Amino acid sequence: MTTTIDGPAGTTLRPLVISRTFPVSRDWVFKAWSTADHIKRWFCPTHFTVPDATVEFRVGGKFDVCMRSPEGQDHWSRGHFLEIVPNARLVIDMNVVDGDNRPLMNAHTVVTFAEATGGGTRMEVTQTHTPLAPIAEMMIKGASEGWKQTLDKLEREAASVPVADGIQRSVVHATFTVERTYDAPRSRVFKALTDPAAKAKWFAGGNGYTLLVRGEMDATPGGREVVKGRWDSGVVSSFEALYHDVIPNERVVYSYVMHLDDRKISASLATLELREPKDGSGGTHLVMTEQGAFLDGYDDSGSRERGTQFLLDMLGNSLKD
Repeated sequence: MTTTIDGPAGTTLRPLVISRTFPVSRDWVFKAWSTADHIKRWFCPTHFTVPDATVEFRVGGKFDVCMRSPEGQDHWSRGHFLEIVPNARLVIDMNVVDGDNRPLMNAHTVVTFAEATGGGTRMEVTQTHTPLAPIAEMMIKGASEGWKQTLDKLEREAASVPVADGIQRSVVHATFTVERTYDAPRSRVFKALTDPAAKAKWFAGGNGYTLLVRGEMDATPGGREVVKGRWDSGVVSSFEALYHDVIPNERVVYSYVMHLDDRKISASLATLELREPKDGSGGTHLVMTEQGAFLDGYDDSGSRERGTQFLLDMLGNSLKD
C-alpha cells in the first residue's frame, strides 16, 4: 500500500503498510530495533548507510537515525519511543528534519511482531505521514520503495542466521524476467557476460559491499564461477554458479546457489538471451529470466529481482567505457 497525498502541509494522510516474514524468532526481529549497533546494520535503503544513531530502548527514549546517501548527504530522523511491548509491538514517533533541525515531515510508526505460519516472524510496519513542509511530498512518494529496500537489508541479516529449531523446511518458487536494451553490439554484451575481466567491471554488490573472492570464471558448458563479498553489516554473501549452455552472442544459461554466511538461501536457473531490438535500431536487447527456489523461510519479496535490475544497469554502464 502506498500513501496518497491529498492535503496541505499538516494534514495526516492514509497510512503506508508494509510487511515481511523473516525465518527467525520474534525475539531476534524485535531486538533488531533495540540498539544503535543493530539499527546501523539495516535501517536505511539500498546504497545508503547509517553512520550515526542513538537508540534509547525505553518509553520516552530517543530514536535518532542519520541516513547517509551515496553522494555523502546526511538525512536525519529524530524521534522517541511511545510504546514498547516485548516481542509484540513498538510505536515510534519520528520527525524527518532539515539541516537546521526543522521538521519536514512527521512519521508515526507502529511495528507489530507475530508468529508466522510454518514458523518465523511476520513483522508489519504501519507508518502514518504528516507533511510539515512542501518537500515532504517527494519524501512520502518514495517511502514505500524505501521501506522495501530497508526490509531487504533486514531480511539479509535474518537469512544469515542458522535455521532455528521450530522453523519448518520449505521451498518457495518464483520466476521473473528483466529486460534491457543496450547501445552496443551483441558481441560486446556477450563478452561482458562471459569474459572474466569484462564481467568484473559490473558484477558486484555496489555501495556497502566489499569483494572478498572472485574465483576463476569459466563460462563454458560445465564451467564454474564463484564470487563472495562482505556487506557493511558483516554478512558474507556468496554466488556459486555452474554454466550449462553458452552460445556465442545468443544465449547463456547457468544455475547458481546463494549463501548468506553459512546458510543456503536459494537455488536458481538463469537464462540470458541476446536479441536484436524489434524496432531495428541496432544494439542489443537482453532478456534475463530467472526461476528461483527460495529455501527454509527465506522470504525474497522481490529483492532478487531488484538486485538483478541493479546489476543489469551496472552492465549497461560498463558498456559505455
